[in-house]
Amino acid sequence: MAAVETAAETHPRVELTVRGVALGVVITFLFTAANVFLGLKVALTFATSIPAAVISMALLRAFRNSTIVENNIVQTVASAAGAMASVVFVLPGLVMVGAWTGFPYWTTFLICALGGVLGVMYTIPLRRALVTQSDLPYPEGVAAAQVLIVGSAHHGEETPQAAADSKLGLLAISVGAAAGAAFALLTATRIFASEVGKYVRTPNGGATGLGAQMSLALIGAGHLVGVAVGAAMLVGLVVAWGVAVPILTAAAPAAGSAADWAQGVWSHQVRFVGAGAIGVAAIWTLAKLAIPLWTGIAGALAAERQRRAGGGGELAITERDIPIGVMGAVSLACLAPIAVLLAVFLAGGPLGGLLVPLTIAAVLYIAIAGFAVAAVCGYMAGLVGSSNSPVSGLGILSVLGAALIVAALGLPAVHGGDTRPLVAFALLVTSVLLAAAVSANDNLQDLKTGQLVDATPWRQQVALVIGVVAGSAVIPVILNLLNRAYGFAGAPVHGISANPLAAPQATLISTIASGVIGGNLRWDLIGVGALLGAALVAVDELLRRSGRYSLPPLGAALAIYLPSSVTTPVIVGAFAGWLYNRAAEQRPDPEAVKRLGVLLVSGYIVGDSLLNVAHAGLIVASGNGAPLALVPEDFAPATPLALLTYVLVVATLYLWAMRRAHRG
Repeated sequence: MAAVETAAETHPRVELTVRGVALGVVITFLFTAANVFLGLKVALTFATSIPAAVISMALLRAFRNSTIVENNIVQTVASAAGAMASVVFVLPGLVMVGAWTGFPYWTTFLICALGGVLGVMYTIPLRRALVTQSDLPYPEGVAAAQVLIVGSAHHGEETPQAAADSKLGLLAISVGAAAGAAFALLTATRIFASEVGKYVRTPNGGATGLGAQMSLALIGAGHLVGVAVGAAMLVGLVVAWGVAVPILTAAAPAAGSAADWAQGVWSHQVRFVGAGAIGVAAIWTLAKLAIPLWTGIAGALAAERQRRAGGGGELAITERDIPIGVMGAVSLACLAPIAVLLAVFLAGGPLGGLLVPLTIAAVLYIAIAGFAVAAVCGYMAGLVGSSNSPVSGLGILSVLGAALIVAALGLPAVHGGDTRPLVAFALLVTSVLLAAAVSANDNLQDLKTGQLVDATPWRQQVALVIGVVAGSAVIPVILNLLNRAYGFAGAPVHGISANPLAAPQATLISTIASGVIGGNLRWDLIGVGALLGAALVAVDELLRRSGRYSLPPLGAALAIYLPSSVTTPVIVGAFAGWLYNRAAEQRPDPEAVKRLGVLLVSGYIVGDSLLNVAHAGLIVASGNGAPLALVPEDFAPATPLALLTYVLVVATLYLWAMRRAHRG
């Protein structure tokens, strides 16, 4: 600690600056838009810390007094904002159930911002417990710190190697983004097929098959989630399409194509099995965290009491959080407008007579469950990383709790009538709760990065709030654009395009809310999924005891629930990334090679997603569902061209990254 204090005294702390915050907000617009699209398409989002740090270092190098902690503030703002995009796991459900036709700007903004700021406040007392006094690995936080340390000489004293590393990292992101955008552009022209697949009738009289979206973003997502999650998803893919779909289609023969038959059975039956497995995997994760979480919080409270007993002695700069009193005041300041938001949603509608009890119950639920999910998300992010943290599983548990509360208070009042207003209110409550969860899921990861680069916690916490608000300002704009252009599968009205976004998590969560409140949830299929989830948990525990392997049960459960067209390329990306990292181990500087691979595939996601957001804008502006189409939809060479180019691009750019990193 003395070394830290000495460094702080001898070097000016250029940290929370206007230019750093402004740069973080600009980066926010890009990464939040990319994550919103990715979340609606494949129910995954990516951590933006590392690419944001690389961009920051490249741009702030123009200022002689820029420092590593200022670059850390930039990535903190951008990372917090990008994380908020995960609220799309719930919000589209309000359109799907007919409560909204679009996303009212101020309502959507307040849901995201108030819930997100609440998540930041809840993580303040958890920082010592889960970051400084914990041995959790925080993989993305540590990786971001390594990027900052390598790319920025400490306290702004730049070296030629630091400059070269930063430029190379920015080049990797740019090359990846160009490749992702170019491939997405060619699929928009229909010269490349956007999806390939093969469905067949099975010997037992059923049907099955597999599909794969031709998206470099999915390859990138697979690389980032890692081979353990990829292997688990492969298991889930085999369970869904190698076992469940063939058996269930054989039990219910149907006319038509094998593709329509298999997809119909998967959509109406197998997905509920996946939902049950997701629920059990999430509950098991929570149960495992109970003891270490309680121990960590107790340690944080003890540390706070000890500090106060010492007469308010001066803390090291790296231990100064936003005071607990301010944290409590801001939390209450968030809960008050949340109550108003909920009351306005109920007022004048069929549930107006229940405005007071429903609002009070919902606010109490958000306040109490919000802290629980913030703590659990923070712990899980520390354990497996923000990208791998099963926020969606917590979303399922959150909507179950909200739906049960709403049903208990509201069902007697509707007297067997239309339950959609109750479903909509449950989804609204879950949206606020999930905003707090995804904020916390990212915040502690960023605070770990800050700890490793000697940042000031309270300045980072201010930056987190700024990032949450900035991201929340962008989300409703992007959601409305995508809703008008594409719409969402299962919604009463689709967009201009004939290809609505799947929004898989929002579909699942709204289905669960409707089923709980309407009493028609397929509990039999969910029960089968719960048993399967328990089996997956048991297998994972046995593998972990071996000390070498794991099979994350949530990864397998998600692969049962998600379309094969999404999971197949993610699995390919996970194993491709594993092979790349294995090859990197043979290089003189393996960590530099791996880091460049992460930046390259992050670029895939950014380029692909932003091109599709721009394409959505063109669809809305032109009123044409395929404004860039150059050939007919049945263009025969589209599939082989897409497959061949897909493989060549991925292999070539991996080789390029490896060689460039080796050259330094």
